[in-house]
Amino acid sequence: MRRKKQRSSESIAPRFALRFLFVILALAIGSEALADPAAYLVGERIVRFHESEEARAGAAPSIALREPLAEIQPAPADFPVRPRFENLHNRNGVRVRIDEGTSLYGTGLVPGPLLRNGRRTTLWNHDAFGWGDETPHLYQSHPWVLAVRADGTAFGLLFETTYRSHLDLAGDILFITEGPPFAVLAIDRESPDEVVRALADLTGHMPLPPLWALGYHQCRYSYFPDERVREIARAFREKEIPCDVVWLDIDYMDGFRSFTFHPTRFPDPLGLNEDLRTRGFHTVWILDPGIKKEDGYGVYDTGSERNLWVESADGSPYTGRVWPGECVFPDFTLPAARDWWANLVADFLARGIGGVWVDMNEPAVFDVWDKTMPLSNIHRADEALGGADTHARYHNAYGMLMARATREGALLARPDKRPFVLSRANHLGGQRYAAAWSGDNLATWYHLDVSIPNVLNLGLSGQPFSGPDIGGFAEAGDAALFARWMGIGALFPFARGHTAKGNIDKEPWSFGPETEATCRRAIERRYRLMPYLYTVFRETSLTGLPVARPLFFADPSDPDLRSEDDAFLLGADLLVSARTTPKRDRVPVMPIGDWKKIPWEETAGEEDPDLPELYIRGGAIVPIGPVMQHTGEKPLDPLTLLVRLDAEGRAKGTLYEDDGESLEYRKGAFRITEFEARETRGVVRLASRIVDGYWKEPQRKTFVRLLLDEGTLETEWKGRDSVSIRVRR
Repeated sequence: MRRKKQRSSESIAPRFALRFLFVILALAIGSEALADPAAYLVGERIVRFHESEEARAGAAPSIALREPLAEIQPAPADFPVRPRFENLHNRNGVRVRIDEGTSLYGTGLVPGPLLRNGRRTTLWNHDAFGWGDETPHLYQSHPWVLAVRADGTAFGLLFETTYRSHLDLAGDILFITEGPPFAVLAIDRESPDEVVRALADLTGHMPLPPLWALGYHQCRYSYFPDERVREIARAFREKEIPCDVVWLDIDYMDGFRSFTFHPTRFPDPLGLNEDLRTRGFHTVWILDPGIKKEDGYGVYDTGSERNLWVESADGSPYTGRVWPGECVFPDFTLPAARDWWANLVADFLARGIGGVWVDMNEPAVFDVWDKTMPLSNIHRADEALGGADTHARYHNAYGMLMARATREGALLARPDKRPFVLSRANHLGGQRYAAAWSGDNLATWYHLDVSIPNVLNLGLSGQPFSGPDIGGFAEAGDAALFARWMGIGALFPFARGHTAKGNIDKEPWSFGPETEATCRRAIERRYRLMPYLYTVFRETSLTGLPVARPLFFADPSDPDLRSEDDAFLLGADLLVSARTTPKRDRVPVMPIGDWKKIPWEETAGEEDPDLPELYIRGGAIVPIGPVMQHTGEKPLDPLTLLVRLDAEGRAKGTLYEDDGESLEYRKGAFRITEFEARETRGVVRLASRIVDGYWKEPQRKTFVRLLLDEGTLETEWKGRDSVSIRVRR
């Protein structure tokens, strides 16, 4: 029997809270409908709508899109999505009617549940420390809605503006901006996954990350001095808890000046990084955009000489206080500023640094009520971005452009290696440059609960590489919460433990032996699943499909799956069933069909109530590997294939492999192996074939584990073209 989960009243606040008074006033006063919009076909079943031909002629370039779109011809009259442009309380808005039974998703990084019907959001990048369910805006802005109709068909709406905007989903889809008229891109498809694919085609695909970035990451604000960093790395290896990355927060800097190193805490960053690499660790170091206004500080001096700072309305460099004190801010809308920053990043990475974490880039400013720079500030943007304009226009794009310049710097430093960049602030399309996390969360059951819909809605908004601060950034929490969070967080696309300065330690061993054992099992499970996870990431980089997917992707027409966010799909073939309440008393709805629970010993070693249950789809073959202490420790040997036959006695699966770090895969330096199983007269025969890439097939042990209702059958695949298993039912 399928049981619909129930959320407690404490887990999410009422959906119809009066958050945005001006929106309600606008609705009460009414709206002025404008003339029929100008509508043009820009792709297969993709239409761009403008308020008018005049608005179309004056439209600014879209920062969200990968490249400009050609408006091919007038839109067909029967296109099923018809935005209506309106003047709402003297603001430019658009309304799209939805049919009964339509479910709404996306909207980027937002608090609250997966299902967005009844929710209201402000799109304004904001330093939202300790955010909660009623926080109107977080660190990123994604002007995007995915709508799934009752029959499972879907459409998506991309609102082409970077200005502060308000998205009201209490009834119809209502989008209101505080900026000038804007265009709306509408995508119509037969299923939600096709809409998400089309969104990625328009806004850009996530580049394939280095394999090490898929490992477990350990961070805190802050690990210092350098010997403390070495101590953390040694502890992971001594305790045999897998980890690939240790992170360095702002206390590595000299006086919080970006691109500097504290002379006594970190006197030899290159030596530290080389030492950690011998233990199998990469490092990620933080950079902030606030540059200390100080003569003699090389970064400030060169930026001033080249006139690269954001300007106040009077034309002088704007200054605001951040961590180093009085700061200026690079104008990342300027090509010269992005090139300057990229060269700084390249020199920075020459010290053996693996990846870059860009933070405080909403941009955040201290001691002002709105936590950012004045909206009247001037950005001297290049014409490709739309030309010079105020911060009101470019605020939501600032973090994305900083991430862009940072990635360009990483490629400048290592043109043959894949960069890794994490950015706190971003905009729709920013997946082209950086991964994301959900910012400064709290060690509460609420934040564990919403971490799943956070990741899912980011994935549905084009950003597939994301995760929360595992264990909660602020507040202590306890062992029960930490163990449960690690079990779930270790299966998110991005898996990083993190905590704040002044907080308790939150390494996997910090809550005692029992919790340490759970954390070890959780992280080992991630590494066992790495062959499958890496294969899914590669698929995502090509298709735009999320790594973590909502359950309704399994059956978009099933209404019981529309609000389910206590479970998620990892790729198409694995289902993660979590328990996010303290008493584990909320049971996720399962998709109809054959989903077989994977025995604990296959991925976790032994049963653990704090780890999510894993299910494999009928008809799937899932490749897994051995436990490794880091992704580069040893080759994938042995390879294990988990096989679950469908009702017709068949199963298929794929394994993607490359060197894990270079860009040579773009030239064919990879291997894709397809596996197929078929049962005939009580014998299951498995065969494999290499279908793409020029990598030679390795010599390794391969085990096949056939997951039947009656139990598991295992055999070793000993170098033959196929292998057979006799099934006794």
